[in-house]
Amino acid sequence: MSTLDATRETARRPLVGRRVHLGDVILQVAAGGAALGTVVLLGLLVYKVVQGARLSISTFGLGFVTHVGWDPLHNAMGAGNLLFGTAVTALGALLLATPLAMGIALFLTELAPRAIRGPVTALVETLAAIPSVVIGLWGIIVLGPLLRDHVEPALHSTFGFIPLFGTPSSTGTGIFTAIVVLTIMILPIISSISRELFLGVPGELKEGALGLGTTRWEMVRGVMFPYARGGIAAAMILGLGRAVGEAIAVAQVVGAFDGGVSWNLFNNGDTLAGKIALEFQSSGTNLETASLFYVALILLVFSLAVNVLAQVIVRRVDRAQGRTV
Repeated sequence: MSTLDATRETARRPLVGRRVHLGDVILQVAAGGAALGTVVLLGLLVYKVVQGARLSISTFGLGFVTHVGWDPLHNAMGAGNLLFGTAVTALGALLLATPLAMGIALFLTELAPRAIRGPVTALVETLAAIPSVVIGLWGIIVLGPLLRDHVEPALHSTFGFIPLFGTPSSTGTGIFTAIVVLTIMILPIISSISRELFLGVPGELKEGALGLGTTRWEMVRGVMFPYARGGIAAAMILGLGRAVGEAIAVAQVVGAFDGGVSWNLFNNGDTLAGKIALEFQSSGTNLETASLFYVALILLVFSLAVNVLAQVIVRRVDRAQGRTV
């Protein structure tokens, strides 16, 4: 262990091997209490969700995860179509947002004139501050009709032989509209993190590559992307988690379709978070309420797994690049 690592390790244990001061004790107790409180809060949240879902778990078992359809009148409920809708909308948004976010981050770090970098960065990050209900309302009033009248017919006429681009929607709502809305919502997350990663690339590496005669694109592809690829992957995973957990905006534009699974992106659909947002307050039976808690449990497990995976990737990249975690 180097002297710097030993110093950092000592700083992490402020009460070890030194005179105890009241301020140190207060800091240790306050910081430890805050960390412990977070763990306790998460544990209580998990306990409450599991407790609420107990009736549904005992009734449907693991078959609830794959069963397609939601019929409270006949006690036939499952999350299969909700998982499908969540996966399609979240992955579709990630597929659209990632190249756009990379382009924005590269423009702001390598290409944009210095005078406009600050304003453009602020505008991009402002997207993250817009309430999701406002974006959903914009999706209903502006985006939905635009996609219905122009984009969906064009995609259908060009790629109609692919089942994903079937008959266009007549209402402007549907899975494709939800994908575009989610793309707008996760774009600032991925672009902001990617921008910070690109800014963290050592200048001597970039200058050395350019000095060897590479073009700017070759420098970006051969130096910046490899250096930041782990962080970019973590940013994508965090964006995916944001897309999976979004409820209000998706519920406003996805159409809330309980008829099963459709491969046509222009049809209505439903998601895990959207189902909870739309039906929890109006659930009519204890079993339906418990089933919505079951849906929340599935969503919670997935969200926690996404965040843990992002942390693992970041730590591995830090170790590979010689940084102390």
